[in-house]
Amino acid sequence: MQNKTLLSLVLMVVGGVLLGGCEEPEKVETVRPVLIAEGEIDPAEWGKAYPIHYELWKKTEEPTEPGKSKYKRGFDADAITYDKLSEFPFMALLFHGWGFGVEYNEPRGHAYMLRDQVEIDPSRVGAGGVCLTCKTPYAPKLEKEKGFDYYSKSWAEVRDMIPEQHRDLGVACIDCHDNKDMSLKLSREFTLGRALERINVDRAELSHQDMRSLVCAQCHVTYNIEKNEDMKSVGVYFPWHESAWGDISVENIIKQIRGDKSVGEWTQKVTGYKMPFMRHPEFELFSRNSVHWMADVACADCHMPYVRVGSSKLSDHRVTSPLKSDLQACRQCHSETPEWLRQQVIAIQDRTASLLIRSGYATATAAKLIERVHAVEAEGKEIDQQLYEQAKDFYMEAFFRTLYIGGENSMGFHNPTEAMRILGDSTAFATKSEALLRQALTKAGVEVPITVNLEIEKYLNERGKKKLMQQMDVEFKDPFGVQDKLINVDLTSK
Repeated sequence: MQNKTLLSLVLMVVGGVLLGGCEEPEKVETVRPVLIAEGEIDPAEWGKAYPIHYELWKKTEEPTEPGKSKYKRGFDADAITYDKLSEFPFMALLFHGWGFGVEYNEPRGHAYMLRDQVEIDPSRVGAGGVCLTCKTPYAPKLEKEKGFDYYSKSWAEVRDMIPEQHRDLGVACIDCHDNKDMSLKLSREFTLGRALERINVDRAELSHQDMRSLVCAQCHVTYNIEKNEDMKSVGVYFPWHESAWGDISVENIIKQIRGDKSVGEWTQKVTGYKMPFMRHPEFELFSRNSVHWMADVACADCHMPYVRVGSSKLSDHRVTSPLKSDLQACRQCHSETPEWLRQQVIAIQDRTASLLIRSGYATATAAKLIERVHAVEAEGKEIDQQLYEQAKDFYMEAFFRTLYIGGENSMGFHNPTEAMRILGDSTAFATKSEALLRQALTKAGVEVPITVNLEIEKYLNERGKKKLMQQMDVEFKDPFGVQDKLINVDLTSK
């Protein structure tokens, strides 16, 4: 009897619990004290709704502790801006005649995207308003409203179209987020959107992880500026033709820009060739079968790792190199110590820098021999055109590969095997070009010295009013200390 009574009591209690669980729970809604207006660009307005994200975003303006990154130093607590032409002097020769040959600095934080354009030598923004495509969150609005004027008017004129209080504003919330629900979105439809169509990407199939890379790929890519007959800018596009998702190769990019006569943006003085250009192809290099890409790692996983602020867990909006945050991002997946991880990064970067130096000077040597060929022709001597044209073709292939890795901002770490493959090919093309040019000059009765004088110091000292090398305490021949250890080339003789 007692057992039956006990069983009845248990059933009554359980039944009460179950009935209580069927009741509709009280709804608890997330409080949104601020609604962000459609088209709102001012980050401070977004910050009223998301104050922690906003405060982290503002930290991109602050200098980082010196010494954490060997190659991509940006600017440190002493406010030094690092000059790439002094770090890699062959670039001063190869870029002579172009704004990059006057002033070419290591990039600083996102807060300085537009400010750096204000401060840099004016030759760097000679292409006009199109130079603001990635530098201001107003670019999509200006391109849509102004059309041709956005591309063709001077940089200063287009900057004046931006509200005065935002004329120094770099990347902002609206560049990456939808104001209604903070989901990731692409704001640069007129560049990245068209490029994705070109490689047949179905936007509906893109995952959230894909988007965490693509919002970065709106700007961290190479692009080309189209010119008309008067050398006015008329458009901008990503040269992804004949490529595919996960396979945007340097070979296809070179094929596109060499075949498109509308993207000849400058004339290389040493060779006299009209050239297109390549800029910071981070997404292209990273997404081409790299280890991390294949493991479904996104740009934000490494450059915006999750952090805790009080009770909140969120992506760190102080976007920076993992090295500068003590490899916190790496330790989300890797169990090794921060110092061990750092040494692995530096080892990869040292080897890439070694090959970049080798390919850069090999390409510069071919450029000086092309200059010599032109001088010999001006003297009335005959040059074997078949040899010359083949040498020119090899030179162009070498130049663009060196440029590709030299402009990419990870010093090879985003895809070490691909970076080293590209630089190895660059050196091979440059060496073939040099051999053919020597043969052509010898046939014309010209004696070519074993060591070609590259006149590096001349190019470094002919950079216009900036002449940053003279302002810096940097030994320009080997600032990173990798050359003697890794490639054993005497650059002083060149």
